[in-house]
Amino acid sequence: PAAPIDPASAVPAAPTGPPGTVPAGPPGAVPLGGAGRAAPADPAAIRWLVGLAVFGPLAFTDPEEITLVLANTRDVPFWVAAATGAGLAVAVLLAVAYGVLLGRGRRPSRRVAGVTAAALLVAVGVVAVAAQPGLHGERLFVVLREQADLGAVPAATGRAGRDARAGEVYRRLVATAERTQADLRRDLRRLRLGHTPYYLVNAVEVDGGPAVRAWLSSRPEVARVLVSQRVRPLPAPAGQSRGTAPAPAGPEWNVRMLGADRVWSQLGVDGAGIVLGSSDSGVDGGHPALAGGFRGGDDSWHDPWDGTRAPTDQGGHGTHTLGSAVGRGGIGVAPGARWVGCVNLDRNLGNPAYYLDCLQFMLAPFPTGGDPFTDGRPARAPEILTNSWGCPAIEGCDPGVLRPATAALEAAGILVVAAAGNTGPYCGSIDDPPAPYADVLTVGAVDRQRRVTSFSSRGPVPGAAKPDLVAPGDEVLSAMPGGGYAALSGTSMATPQVAGVVALMWSANPALVGDLSRTRRILAETATPAVPTYASPTRTCGGDRNVTGAGLVDAYAAVRAARG
Repeated sequence: PAAPIDPASAVPAAPTGPPGTVPAGPPGAVPLGGAGRAAPADPAAIRWLVGLAVFGPLAFTDPEEITLVLANTRDVPFWVAAATGAGLAVAVLLAVAYGVLLGRGRRPSRRVAGVTAAALLVAVGVVAVAAQPGLHGERLFVVLREQADLGAVPAATGRAGRDARAGEVYRRLVATAERTQADLRRDLRRLRLGHTPYYLVNAVEVDGGPAVRAWLSSRPEVARVLVSQRVRPLPAPAGQSRGTAPAPAGPEWNVRMLGADRVWSQLGVDGAGIVLGSSDSGVDGGHPALAGGFRGGDDSWHDPWDGTRAPTDQGGHGTHTLGSAVGRGGIGVAPGARWVGCVNLDRNLGNPAYYLDCLQFMLAPFPTGGDPFTDGRPARAPEILTNSWGCPAIEGCDPGVLRPATAALEAAGILVVAAAGNTGPYCGSIDDPPAPYADVLTVGAVDRQRRVTSFSSRGPVPGAAKPDLVAPGDEVLSAMPGGGYAALSGTSMATPQVAGVVALMWSANPALVGDLSRTRRILAETATPAVPTYASPTRTCGGDRNVTGAGLVDAYAAVRAARG
């Protein structure tokens, strides 16, 4: 600290010597006046410099990729931490340099510090606005006002009736999209804006930023424009998720709880003749529990992310969920059913367009590289769809964006089974499409004691009673990529088991195929009680029905009722 100044001697004597010289003083003293005076340091400017160096790299990360969804993975959080560490290193260098300057009796001028901080702020702002670093590769999902009228589609049942319904729905959807999108697609081609049209929801995904979004929103045929999020490529490939548990010696606890093993042994039904569609992270088509059930052909696999031509899975989630539905060796509810697959998740993230890519493929499968509008084969559609995913707002979905898609699948006689979500025990937590939709069979999770798990999402849901049913979802053993097995928890694990029960029902009585209302009624009437759980005694979510649904699905009772 500087020595106190004597007020009597605070004002120096008038300088002597030639004009322009600096008066002498004690060694190390800094002149206080005149043209040679050094500008005082500005602490605020220094804080700006250091703060920008530390937090500036965070402007180049995707906010949707560093959420709790990815808390247990190494990929994006690792690189975000690396970027932050690099910023901190730069800040340390700045601090050291500043210390060296002070040690030499020099202080950076306020003007230099201010200009540098302003330049850094402008650079970050330009990159954030022009290059959208936190919104890598974004596209715009344009939903049109007019959606196809499917109200008069004949409600035929049985396999032939279902195929006829799917064909009629496909024809109407494509005709509506071609007619109403014509002007928009012509203008997009004229402006050289890349775009992908859809028909299951009458929509177009378009390249573009804020200016393009404003132009699209002003068009009379457009209902709304959403941001279709894209995940940023990783600097290094993500590793494949694998399981370390051995194959089970017999039917797993969840299969026995549902009575599916009794359906196989006592009723002679295993799901044969039914095809189930899985939209998820993918499927390890070579896994011993799943390889024999793949339908095959050129229209049983679709990967809009990477264009793979054969079933594959990096994340493991899709392999696990499909194993619980149709896996062999004691892990699947309907091991005799066949399956087709589509990739709608990458690193556990999706967007409206990729979710729609897969739902559209399930209505009318098409060959690899084919055009969904002209090459779709609705007669090859799977009878049941299992969907262990949800599309929250952070991925670009609004509450109604996928509503036309599930309505079209319902009209086609295809049953959509979806996970309730893992945001329990809070009431009203079934909120991410497609789980809240009335035409979707929504599934919650229970543990080995038939208690609803704390993570299982609950109702109430406006306009619908949700969940519809519950199934085992706590520490469920199933397949993982590479041939191994692992126990995972979530409503994702419960959902495919209900899809498997429906496969058993329709296998036992093919006349029930496509009869969605009767199928739902049988499932509800044959369900057994489950134990509700609550966040607190006062948070009962409006009653047990909004926690347990109709109850725990009973495969044995449901198949017997389906036969009767």
